[in-house]
Amino acid sequence: MSERFIFTKHRTKCYACGEVADQNIKAVSAQAQVVCSHCGATRIFLPRVEEVGTKGSYTPIGCYDIWEIEADAPCKRCDVTGPHDLIIGCNHFTTRCRNCGYTHFYKFNLEYTARCPIEEEGEGED
Repeated sequence: MSERFIFTKHRTKCYACGEVADQNIKAVSAQAQVVCSHCGATRIFLPRVEEVGTKGSYTPIGCYDIWEIEADAPCKRCDVTGPHDLIIGCNHFTTRCRNCGYTHFYKFNLEYTARCPIEEEGEGED
C-alpha cells in the first residue's frame, strides 16, 4: 500500500487476542486493513463503493463494536487535508471526508493472524 491516504491507530481490546492494544488502521484506494499491534490479527477490506454520500449511509450493525474514529487525511476528491470520519465494524470499513462528503465503502474480505498457531515440532511434548 504505497499510496498514503489514512494511516491511524485506535487503542481498544483486540477481537482476536483480547488484549488492549493499538489497532493499526490503514486505508488506500485498493484496500483497507486493521492490524492488532499485539497479536498481528489482521482484517482486510476491499473497496466496493466510492461516492458522495450522507453520513451513516453504510453503517450496519456487526458482530463487534462499531468504531467511530476521526483521522486527518488528504481527500482524493477535494484535495483538502482535514478530518475524515471512519466507521469500522466486523464486515465493513467506511471513510468519509467532512469537507466534501466523499465516501469510500470497503467490504470485509479476509482475516488472518500473522503468527503461526501450530507449535514447532517437539514443543508441548512430554
